[in-house]
Amino acid sequence: MKLYNTLTREIEEFTTRVPNVVSMYTCGPTVYHFAHIGNLRTYIMEDILEKYFKYRGYRVNRVMNITDIGHLSSDADTGEDKMLLGAKREKKTVLEVAKYYTDAFLQDCAKLNIVIPEKFIPATVEVEEFIQVISVLEKKGFAYKAGGNVYFDTSKLKEYHKFFKFKEDDLEEGVRDGVEKDKNKRNKNDFVLWFTQSKFDDQALKWDSPWGIGYPGWHIECSCISMKYLGEYVDIKCGGVDNIFPHHTNEIAQSEAFLGHEWCKHWFHTLHLNIVGGKMSKSLGNFLTLSSLEENGHTAMEYRFFCLQSHYRKALQFSEESFTNAANAYQKLKEKILALQESGAVDRGIFDKFTTKFIAAMDNDLNTALAITTIYDILKENTNASTKIALLKSFDSVLSLNLFVQEEWIQKEKKDIALTEREILAKIEERARAKKEKDFAKADAIRDALAKEGIVLIDTASGTTYTIK
Repeated sequence: MKLYNTLTREIEEFTTRVPNVVSMYTCGPTVYHFAHIGNLRTYIMEDILEKYFKYRGYRVNRVMNITDIGHLSSDADTGEDKMLLGAKREKKTVLEVAKYYTDAFLQDCAKLNIVIPEKFIPATVEVEEFIQVISVLEKKGFAYKAGGNVYFDTSKLKEYHKFFKFKEDDLEEGVRDGVEKDKNKRNKNDFVLWFTQSKFDDQALKWDSPWGIGYPGWHIECSCISMKYLGEYVDIKCGGVDNIFPHHTNEIAQSEAFLGHEWCKHWFHTLHLNIVGGKMSKSLGNFLTLSSLEENGHTAMEYRFFCLQSHYRKALQFSEESFTNAANAYQKLKEKILALQESGAVDRGIFDKFTTKFIAAMDNDLNTALAITTIYDILKENTNASTKIALLKSFDSVLSLNLFVQEEWIQKEKKDIALTEREILAKIEERARAKKEKDFAKADAIRDALAKEGIVLIDTASGTTYTIK
């Protein structure tokens, strides 16, 4: 299996430190607003990657964080905390905002068949871990206190920019417009590990620390959560392309300074989904959500299919025309597949031939577009329906397109039921968590309660959907 490694800028054979076991970390959402469809493209591709690892026989230990503190409105450690901005916007507490948008993110993932890792860790529960790691960095000479904040000293590193090579004089202060220079920094690339009350006096969540009452910086969170739950080495870290600098760059700096050795060998980044006018952005207010697509008559699976038709390392252009074309193609594909009726025994020769083609496509840097082409080739193949069904079900364990599920994303007003679609999906997610925790009585109670409302759950290999009686 070969994947592009952002660190080396080459397509390489993917290897793990422990045979047949992948340690995988994916940067999770900052839960101050709804995830937009550009964010969701990244999570879809990470979901495909995890499922393909499993398809190829790996056991996957995966961790994802929830950023509910510390992520500022500028990547240069200036501006307000995004969580605080969300709380002000909605006149709620930070924790109320975090819970609401975490639940919304989970609902979107359930609709899109994105599996959430069992280790889905909010930053707010690991603050003591952050303090301990920052204390060690300070003792080792990699951190200093200035102006009430604790900074990581990038001048102590032999190499800071491991992803791309820059001359120091060519580097900008941050990566976005309107960034003000932080006069407390010794070096322009230094970054905050801990903020104190001397800055952001209105910060809602604060903790006591050796440096004063305050809260952690954004970058330290992922390093610490990763090291705590995956150990000293990570096989692969994933995120959107905008995480490369400064977030993942800073993660490498602080993690390897703390550990004293190489931390993560392989880095996987998904490119942006763009709309007319450029990149989708919550700060600019020009973003689309999954719910907004559904309100226009589309389904979550249509969007997943749209994403899989393009390679994850190519910027994807979203327009109403391109998405509608993909949605129509998906529905026609589903019609052909659902019309198949089991007939005859599975032809092992044909099965092996197409399995080899599918693996070749996915082994080639996760080429989902070529994998989709293989599905069309199966439908055109001169073989019996049983062979086609077996192949398509096998591949859909990775692609998770609900190819054999007759979906009915029905809005409340279209049927006489008490729950909205979002409420139904929240119940489905709650039931899934109960099953993970082996609370089968609770899971059954949720299923039975929905059944009384006329909502019948359908469990499949790629997740749970529903229909309405």
